Amino acid sequence: MRITVLTGGASSEREVAIASASQVVAALRGRGHAVSVVDLAGGYLPEAEERLLLKGSVNRTPPDLAGLDERERQMLLSGLTALPAIREAEVVFLGLHGGRGEGGALQAVLDVAGVSYTGSGALACGMAMDKDVAKQLFRQAAVPTPDWVMAPVPVEVAGVRLGWPLIVKPSKQGSTVGLTLVRDPEGFDAAVAEAFRHDDEVMVEAFVAGRELTVGVLGGTPLAVGEIIPQHEIFDYECKYQPGMAQEIFPADLPASLTRECQRLALTAHQALKLGGYSRVDFRLTPDGHASCLEVNTLPGLTPTSLLPQSAAAAGIEFGELCERICRTARRTAGP
Repeated sequence: MRITVLTGGASSEREVAIASASQVVAALRGRGHAVSVVDLAGGYLPEAEERLLLKGSVNRTPPDLAGLDERERQMLLSGLTALPAIREAEVVFLGLHGGRGEGGALQAVLDVAGVSYTGSGALACGMAMDKDVAKQLFRQAAVPTPDWVMAPVPVEVAGVRLGWPLIVKPSKQGSTVGLTLVRDPEGFDAAVAEAFRHDDEVMVEAFVAGRELTVGVLGGTPLAVGEIIPQHEIFDYECKYQPGMAQEIFPADLPASLTRECQRLALTAHQALKLGGYSRVDFRLTPDGHASCLEVNTLPGLTPTSLLPQSAAAAGIEFGELCERICRTARRTAGP
């Protein structure tokens, strides 16, 4: 297949996207596919520039995005679908995380241009990225999710409704960027201000103590349930992308009935958001054995430490095959 991996971009998860893309490019080329690479904030990458970009690693903190946003905006407005690497690809593999690349804007552009791409469509991506909308759909589908309110909200109201500690996070970000675990009222205002620095909508959510679980979904089938044991109290940006900062166990040590229930809830959440292709669904498991859905990732990470490849591997799908299956489930558009 002629496959173009679209990566980079201007989101706070740019480095994660590039790390994912480097693995995907190598895996697909290793299986005989013709692969090109495009940076959503830079354009087509000749071989030398591609090697330079893809050799990067994920730092402990999100990157500085000064100057990248306008370049990405211009690519989406006029440059992207004019590129031969995009127009002539049989499949565009979205090696992107966060921002316009995962939130639906890019998908809408590709839909209009008639380009086949991996993952879910524009509406589904937008609903999943907006955590408030997603949680309302979870509730309608009877998928348990932690209680929440949207900021601005008085600290007294948040404390009464949700209790302490609580989570403050941007409503449309990933990789825990801008997220704070707030233990008492004194830290609330600063946490809200930090979250607003990353997004124009902020969610205040009840903190669910317990085990961290995750389930991959591929082609409408739930994969293995995994457990994450981070070095920090929450599975934050550093724990996600720095080797040795989290223990990840696939399959998770759970009773068979609970494993099946987590898989059922993951697929229900995936379907409630009208997702296609693949996703990863994250849960907290309370001490009394109840799973609570935190969020669904429409373009989950594909780095060496990422969870979806581990979920697939535990289900007997090695990484190269996973990438090929993602391509085979690519969203097909009718074209102009």
